[in-house]
Amino acid sequence: MISYNTKDWFTFIFRFHKADTFRTLFPIMLAIGAYSGIIGYLEVEYWQLADNSYVKNITIMHGMLGFVISLLLVFRTNTAYDRWWEGRKMWGSLVNNSRNLAIKLSVILTDEKDRAYFRKIIPSYASILNKHLKDEETGKQLFDDVDLEIDHHKHRPNQVAKILFQKINDLYVSKKITGDQLIILNNEVLSFTEICGACERIKNTPIPYSYSAFLKKFIFFYVMTLPFGYSFSLGYYVAPVVVFIFYVLASLELIAEEIEDPFGTDENDLPTQKIAENIKKHIEELI
Repeated sequence: MISYNTKDWFTFIFRFHKADTFRTLFPIMLAIGAYSGIIGYLEVEYWQLADNSYVKNITIMHGMLGFVISLLLVFRTNTAYDRWWEGRKMWGSLVNNSRNLAIKLSVILTDEKDRAYFRKIIPSYASILNKHLKDEETGKQLFDDVDLEIDHHKHRPNQVAKILFQKINDLYVSKKITGDQLIILNNEVLSFTEICGACERIKNTPIPYSYSAFLKKFIFFYVMTLPFGYSFSLGYYVAPVVVFIFYVLASLELIAEEIEDPFGTDENDLPTQKIAENIKKHIEELI
């Protein structure tokens, strides 16, 4: 995730970060600028269309559709941000639940061997969930001194949750914890699986294809028809104006595409790896 000062306006305006949409859109912006310039030349210089030409009235269509496209983009960006923020809340809950489980175990357990086991196994869930959501391959042994026995052909976070609960159940069988304590710890382990399911729901359910495809086509044809009407009033200045309009509309769509999957590797995605490392540090402090 990009670290920045929200109050530093001039840095935002005059600095181009590698995650800026301008870099991605620059080639197609040049093409649209050339296209707009050619349309402006043909209408004004070559065809010499009169001011009373019906082509000039195309701007009426743009005025009507501008409101529609703005509503679509607002809905698109809001939906994408909701997915990003829900993912952040899920990982915030994972941090809190890991701490709560560690705090309870630190008080309940007296055997240092058991405490050392949970000191390693609790952070491993966040680490493997991070890799699971990024579709990365993970080793069978995350830590050198803890054998997780991970099967890559199965659901990896579920296997870690199963190992975690198996250890807690073994503590109950060996009379190291009571039945009431087992119920309390079971609720904490259950919350891990619920968080995993919520993250998978975000990961595996993108914006419907028809909606996304329609919005891209809408933006494309809207921008491509702009030079036909505005060349009469703007002349050759229609090229930079159309390029700027395209930059604004396409940037909103690119930003929405980037943040709608918050568990990827883009610059603005959630720092799940960093969160997993912080969980490991906090658990080691508590147990």
